Amino acid sequence: MNSHGQGEQQVVWAVVGTDIGPLLLAATREGLVNVVFHATDAVRDKALERLRSRLGTGPVEDPGSPLLTEAIGQVEAYFSGRRHGFELPLDWSLISGFNRQVLRELAAGVPYGAVVGYGDLARRVGQPGAAQAVGVAMGSNPLPVVVPCHRVVESDGGIGGFGGGLETKRKLLALEGVLPEPLF
Repeated sequence: MNSHGQGEQQVVWAVVGTDIGPLLLAATREGLVNVVFHATDAVRDKALERLRSRLGTGPVEDPGSPLLTEAIGQVEAYFSGRRHGFELPLDWSLISGFNRQVLRELAAGVPYGAVVGYGDLARRVGQPGAAQAVGVAMGSNPLPVVVPCHRVVESDGGIGGFGGGLETKRKLLALEGVLPEPLF
């Protein structure tokens, strides 16, 4: 308990190996709070420092934590093709406002194997002229893969940008059957 009689914030994390490289998963008592691509030592350390700064507590590595076990299992099932959606509690505390609104709509309204355009997603949240702002929201997504920003594409058929890199986006879309598997 802290001096205000409340439980201290707890943040636990683990790195999970996937077909797109190591993912760092971090969770609080509220739910999964962060997913980080390409979680090499340097990337992991920077992400953990950012979490410490934003959440006010040092994340603790604990892959066996009950806060993480379901998330790890669902991520592994997704990458093995046994799961097409995530049913996890999410902690949205790292994002707010318009970005949160867009990401919640994306998570709820764009299923496995489907894609949506930036402009279409902007219209869904009542901001038809905000396609660029949707792109910013995708870039600030603290929960990629689980909140599927890889499913947002350009209206002209282009793949669009992606914080995890275009090759990672292509692999995720291929996993979901939207794109053909890369030849090599």
